[in-house]
Amino acid sequence: MTDEVTFQPARPRRAIDEIISQIRGSIQRGELEPGDRLPSERALAEQFAVSRNTVREALRMLEISGQITLKKGHTGGAFITKLDHSTAARSVSDALQATNVSLSDFTEVRMWLEPALLRAVCERMTGEDLQALEDNVEQASKLSAVGDWERKGAVHVEFFNLLADATRNPVMQVLVRSLSELLREMVMAVGPSTDDDIILRSRRRLLGHLRKREAEKAVQEAERHLKRIHRMWLTGAYEGSYFRS
Repeated sequence: MTDEVTFQPARPRRAIDEIISQIRGSIQRGELEPGDRLPSERALAEQFAVSRNTVREALRMLEISGQITLKKGHTGGAFITKLDHSTAARSVSDALQATNVSLSDFTEVRMWLEPALLRAVCERMTGEDLQALEDNVEQASKLSAVGDWERKGAVHVEFFNLLADATRNPVMQVLVRSLSELLREMVMAVGPSTDDDIILRSRRRLLGHLRKREAEKAVQEAERHLKRIHRMWLTGAYEGSYFRS
């Protein structure tokens, strides 16, 4: 437990929000690090000048957001969690879904983001990164051959996360994973396309450009493919397509 960190009394009307804000602030400033245990509920209640129930509710909110882990027992308590890209991306994705994002909104952002993503990949990817991308496409091909479109759809979406990892940029990783989560839900909602190999053919062309680090050709391939998929979803070429433009 970190004894050096102390908190200020919280104003009653916004007590839970202030508790969360102060704890988050301590995490961001590095005063609390992954693995550190917060003071007990009683101690926190005294520092924040609120009830233990108020502290408990704030801690639950922090646990839901993935910033702390609550453990029971003699050695339990509230422990600071190491946030990973997936946790942050899930939070962003949840917020985006709450705004009723349209397909056109989603496609427009991808048109902005993917060129920067691919250019960075061509500059920074390692041989291991390229192999991971090739393995991904091969796995999708095998799933396509046996007609397992649900697992194949998930593998297709993971391709973008692998691209983001290859940039070595944590902000790009969070942004792409957030969009990937939305894309995964869209793919699962619309079902298989009338041409299930359209993505595989595009991915293989894209890989060819990535191997040669041909950034602009990779961007052109991605943009052509994205526009085609967008038209297919809008025209109902995908079974179950229902997205508004």
